[in-house]
Amino acid sequence: MKKRLAYLIGFFAVILLFFMAQKPGFMFYNDAIGRGVSTLDYFHVIWHGISLDAATTGYLIALPWLIIGISIWFKKFPLRRILLIYYILISLVTSLIFVGDMCLYPFWNFKLDASVFFYLDSPKNAAASVSVGFIIIRFLIILLLSGLITWILYNITPRYLPRVKQKIVSTLISLLIGGLIFLVIRGGVSESTSNIGQVYFCNDEFLNHSAINPAFSLLASISKTKDYAQQFDYFNENERKTLFNGLYPTKGENTVELLNTQRPNILIVLLEGFGATMVESLGGEKGVSPNIDRLSKEGIWFTNCYANSFRTDRGTICALSGYQSFPDLSVMKIPAKSRTLPSIAGKLVEEGYHTDFLYGGDINFTNMKSYLLQSGYQKLTANTDFPLEQHQNAWGVNDDITFEHLYQTLTERKETPWHTTFLTLSSHEPFEVPYHRLPEAKPNAFAYTDHCLGQFIDKLKQSPIWKDLLVICLPDHGFYYPDNSGHGHDDRIHHIPMLWVGGAIKHPMVIDRIMNQSDLAATLLAQLNINHNDFNFSRNVLGIEYTYPFAYWSFGGGYAFADSTGVTVMDLNADRPIIERPSANKNRILRGKAILQSSYDDLGTR
Repeated sequence: MKKRLAYLIGFFAVILLFFMAQKPGFMFYNDAIGRGVSTLDYFHVIWHGISLDAATTGYLIALPWLIIGISIWFKKFPLRRILLIYYILISLVTSLIFVGDMCLYPFWNFKLDASVFFYLDSPKNAAASVSVGFIIIRFLIILLLSGLITWILYNITPRYLPRVKQKIVSTLISLLIGGLIFLVIRGGVSESTSNIGQVYFCNDEFLNHSAINPAFSLLASISKTKDYAQQFDYFNENERKTLFNGLYPTKGENTVELLNTQRPNILIVLLEGFGATMVESLGGEKGVSPNIDRLSKEGIWFTNCYANSFRTDRGTICALSGYQSFPDLSVMKIPAKSRTLPSIAGKLVEEGYHTDFLYGGDINFTNMKSYLLQSGYQKLTANTDFPLEQHQNAWGVNDDITFEHLYQTLTERKETPWHTTFLTLSSHEPFEVPYHRLPEAKPNAFAYTDHCLGQFIDKLKQSPIWKDLLVICLPDHGFYYPDNSGHGHDDRIHHIPMLWVGGAIKHPMVIDRIMNQSDLAATLLAQLNINHNDFNFSRNVLGIEYTYPFAYWSFGGGYAFADSTGVTVMDLNADRPIIERPSANKNRILRGKAILQSSYDDLGTR
């Protein structure tokens, strides 16, 4: 029995040390030096993360433990041969998770969770933000790590296990070991079981994230993505209603009329990632968006708008369907749910509008095509509709080409009224564009999109369609810039511009009310005198019932709530605020939780 115990201890130690060693690797890769991380911080991260590392190791040792228990009843048991395939599998999977988490963190700013599966059905697009060399190097690292772990496990495993004389006693000892493994997995004997929040130990988000075992994070998020209505049940139904009622009014007359016609032709331009961090007049980088800043003085300029989420597939749903965002799922990737949503296009089709959608990339990515067709867009144009020689961006066709295509389409169109949505592409990783005004790649890519937009609008002004045209420019999400500039999901990052311009605008106006991008649907439809009662999470911010302006957004592992009193950013894993500015506010926390619970309840009923 001693040989069996020694093997189990050795297996546990190897896997646990592998997980512990991942932490400094994760930190170093994600610029721990630039973040001011001290040598002592590395030890703090490793120490506080051991509990989840041990719990994850407990899951992985379960099968070897079971096989050891079975081996007690055999004379000569070929343990090494039986477990070799298992070693290869767990080594490959854990190495893949580690490298994937390490490499995605700079883009997502949260630990690996079930969201990754939403993007795996289109690997070409998922990898478009990086070079081939980048992928090859990471693939080789995965193979190297998995090979090393497999080799170590293989060599600490006895080729054959000797016969056990006292089988009953040995079996009882094995069962006792199984109980200990269960306690390690559970996290002890207290009421609280192993969870991500238990490794949080400071107010530095990066250090807390570094302490999280990525395999545990992935498994934990998967387990929470099925029964939507049962998630985040903070309050009983009466408490939830009391907190939630009145936050999303669906009726009410307009306090101001923005348009000189109730049936304009409508163009929505979803600007890829064009957050306020790139708009100088909203406190962003200087010189990046001179055209947006110029046009803001000619139209309706919404200065306090906030993106609901952090990815294109999620933000598109929020903007076009006026729906809520979720921390751990993409509604676009769930056709059974997304097809039940109302949409701007669907409402306009009912009013006789002709609708179409333009995108220079792969419109099948993240199930976008299914959502767009179900939401009322009658024609879709994407990368496959452009000649191959125009595919000069990693994602597809650059914005200068698609803006020109859009101009030709709109000015040659005969049928009216019409509604078109155009999703830009170039202001996205890897930020390689045919434009070189600014020295740094990221701001330059956004400056390129701004340049294309400015030229496009100026040409439209000279065309006959300008008179009855409403152009709405709205980003799909914000942008984290500059790097290492604070929390990746605070109000500065989710702050986005929204601009309405065109001949259909009565006169320029600045609207400073706090709002979300999901409020576009109700606000636009109200201006068109079209009923929007079925948009449960969209508010007419110019309506008389919009008496409590606030913004809410979610991200992987958290949500935020901002109103006139300040902003609170909550970490769901630790169940505590990580940002409260200018001071703590219980109302913001309670309202945010009520919205989170209500949104999952709503999704569960669809």
